[in-house]
Amino acid sequence: MSDYHSRMQILASRFVRPGKMVAVAVVVLAVLATAACSGGSSKSPGVATLEPPKGSTNTATQERKSWAGTQPAPEFPGGMSWFNVPISPTLAALKGKIVLLDFWTLGCINCQHIIPDLKKLEEEFGDKLVVIGVHSGKYATEHDDDSVLEAIQKYGLTHAVVNDPDFAVWQAYGANAWPTLVLIDPAGNLVGGHAGEGVYELFDPILKSLSEEFADRITTEHFVTTPDASTTSTVLSFPSKVLADAKGGRLFIADAGHNRILEASLDGTLKRAIGSGEEGLDDGGPNDATFRQPQGVALVDDGKTLYVADTRNHAIRAVDLASGEVSTIAGTGTQLDALPKANASAATTALASPWDVLARGNTLYIAMAGVHQIWTMDLDKGTIAVFAGTSREGIDDGDPRSEATLAQPSGLTADDRYLYWVDPESSSVRRTPLGGGGRVETLVGVGLFDYGNEDGKPDVARLQHAQGITIDGDTLYIGDTYNHELRTVDRASWVTGTAAGTGERGWADGPGGAAEFDEPGGLSVANGKIYIADTNNHLIRIYNEATKDVSTLELGNVAIAAVRSGAAARVLQVTLPEQSVTPGATMLR
Repeated sequence: MSDYHSRMQILASRFVRPGKMVAVAVVVLAVLATAACSGGSSKSPGVATLEPPKGSTNTATQERKSWAGTQPAPEFPGGMSWFNVPISPTLAALKGKIVLLDFWTLGCINCQHIIPDLKKLEEEFGDKLVVIGVHSGKYATEHDDDSVLEAIQKYGLTHAVVNDPDFAVWQAYGANAWPTLVLIDPAGNLVGGHAGEGVYELFDPILKSLSEEFADRITTEHFVTTPDASTTSTVLSFPSKVLADAKGGRLFIADAGHNRILEASLDGTLKRAIGSGEEGLDDGGPNDATFRQPQGVALVDDGKTLYVADTRNHAIRAVDLASGEVSTIAGTGTQLDALPKANASAATTALASPWDVLARGNTLYIAMAGVHQIWTMDLDKGTIAVFAGTSREGIDDGDPRSEATLAQPSGLTADDRYLYWVDPESSSVRRTPLGGGGRVETLVGVGLFDYGNEDGKPDVARLQHAQGITIDGDTLYIGDTYNHELRTVDRASWVTGTAAGTGERGWADGPGGAAEFDEPGGLSVANGKIYIADTNNHLIRIYNEATKDVSTLELGNVAIAAVRSGAAARVLQVTLPEQSVTPGATMLR
């Protein structure tokens, strides 16, 4: 067996070279069935996270003499789209650097989970290490350069990224799950690979060893990156979810890119910002509290408390709407590594990327996207438990619902009987009874790799990575994110239709069939209007159920959006095509 394959056994759970699969030969830490998003292969390498080398206590480390590779890493093909770099890099030019390739797809929650690990490694190893993201998109829309650029901006990626829509680099390195990490030594040779999460713990000691081993060959010449520094053209930045409160005449916007919640009236007049705008997990008043890319929001029946899925903090926050005081009611601020036992304390239970929340009585339903489950929290007792899903990614209906498999649930809604949700990674709409044992039913969608843009009956209809859902009467409205459309599901016939959108990304108001969106996300309904978080347009849009027209919500009193903790005098200037608007202005789209 070659040195390369020996190292692969140490470093990876499974890593596929063309024509050959190397099985695991190390102790693995079997955590959850969520270490990686399923790839196109019938066999996935990423269902467990490897236990990292730990010095003398690890047999693999004791036996290792060198991490240097012996086989040259395949060069990048020409003619590909690169981001965050002034010129297209080559591996030949990167000799003298440790190179870490990250094969990712922008909608995969596991790929998002490892971003902090990659940034931590970059900070620690500085100019010794070059991280390159290889975007091999699962969905057709993800192949577009525009989608990749928007994802880079949304996730704050500063390392080099190459778009690999035809899977040329993916196939050259034998990847078959997202994320897959491949390490290349300073001589340009393959060290090994790993599929799944747990990236920092695994790679940190190996990078330290390579740094020592190649100390006289590593160049510290700076690898120039040019991260996109453009700012959003509106007061919002990647708004993810929206909640329309018809009874209170309020609109709550999860302004994810600005790490805050905005409260407005239904006509768009801003009332206050909740959150300083800085990233963090600080409780406190509206100007002091911090969030990290919050997503879903929910109101209790009396309208006095707003609950927030603080996604990147792996936490649930509560906002006292009388005082604006923010508190953390679930989550520890770290990503979970084990599922909770029944009736666990919510305050001491780690979560995994909660994406949406829905309040019904004293129960808070949580779309726990990071572990492909739905959880419930008893708001009176402060306890939390798994409600549906095994934690394995899939689209298997279960009876009881605990035996069902879900796929990154990201949007919740309900009527008096059923909880409905969308599973983006299976492009599906699912439901289960709110009470009792119940079973999970799939209303739209057939598989993890079956998607499209088709209206019709359940066996024909197709969505593409839908992330938003709401209900009004007999109609389910779906934010069909990657199709850039507002879709409908009739609850009498279960026929899927299209309410608005052309299927092409853009920004256009008007009749539903001519309107354009850019990855619409969360939805909410009030007074015959569907409010839409048009995420990548940085806008809130409105679909009028009576006229079937789409309009853009104009935001008023935009000075509210400039408020930051300790920075009351800061002037936020927002630039639109052919105009510049400061907080003294009254209206802004």
